[in-house]
Amino acid sequence: MSDLLVPVSLVATFGSVLLGAVLVSQRSARRRPVQLLEAQIGRSVAVTRDEELSRSFRERALIPFLGAMGTLGTKLTPIGMRKRIGRKLVLLGSPAGWDAEKIAALKVISAGGGVALGFLAASTIGWEGLRFFGVVLVVGGIGTLLPGAMLDMKAKARQEGIRRALPDTMDLLTISVEAGLGFDAALGQVVRSTEGPLAQEIARMLQEMQVGVSRADALRAMAERNDVEELRGFVLAMVQAEQFGVSISKVLRSQAKQLRLKRRQRAEEKAMKVPVKILFPLIFCILPAMFVVLLGPGIIRVMQEFFGIL
Repeated sequence: MSDLLVPVSLVATFGSVLLGAVLVSQRSARRRPVQLLEAQIGRSVAVTRDEELSRSFRERALIPFLGAMGTLGTKLTPIGMRKRIGRKLVLLGSPAGWDAEKIAALKVISAGGGVALGFLAASTIGWEGLRFFGVVLVVGGIGTLLPGAMLDMKAKARQEGIRRALPDTMDLLTISVEAGLGFDAALGQVVRSTEGPLAQEIARMLQEMQVGVSRADALRAMAERNDVEELRGFVLAMVQAEQFGVSISKVLRSQAKQLRLKRRQRAEEKAMKVPVKILFPLIFCILPAMFVVLLGPGIIRVMQEFFGIL
């Protein structure tokens, strides 16, 4: 009992400090908008109890809790890591309702859940001392890294979807332009005819052009929002074609041919990597089972005939 007293007291102390920091940050976060509003209109805005209770549980509890945890997570997160989270969100398409603070809040919540899970697992197994703290730290570290890993996987999947859809989209653009449509109208036809992340990026680019952004700037912004080398090459070619007056249809046909060639090369590269990737599963999983099935009966028969065992 005395051995568990020290880790229990440490966990309780950490939990109380974390809870106090959350309450203080939540109180200050709620107080700052009120002070700003009082400074602007000279009086506070009163919210009745009925209005407060009429809100959903998400508005009354979850959103303030995530905001407080996000503020705390932002304070604990280095600036460089916050920039990387923001970049991953951009690569993910800037999903509505998500920002770096909410990802930081998820990191804090996941870290706390990992610490609690590690504490319960180590207590259930009966480990003490260094092994106990090692399990708690390892599981807590995994919980801290899990939201970032999931965000990274989703961002890479979206970029890969853009890379795969680019050759077919280029073919559709080429056919539309050669059929007599303008480049902007051809882009609109692509948005109407296709789905996926590339169509979403093109639709966003067209919206930027509608609000007054030039075509070259909108194309460059689309290339900066993504990490696809083929898309950057296409944007560079289109910007240069617009600047030097080159025929857009010829540029599109050249880009479509080049993208199809790169897609075939990527497929050949992946095919050449397959033997290396299946080598270890073949050696450690398939061959032992095959040897047991093929040689097992013979070995049993030899042991029975010559050694009288089995």
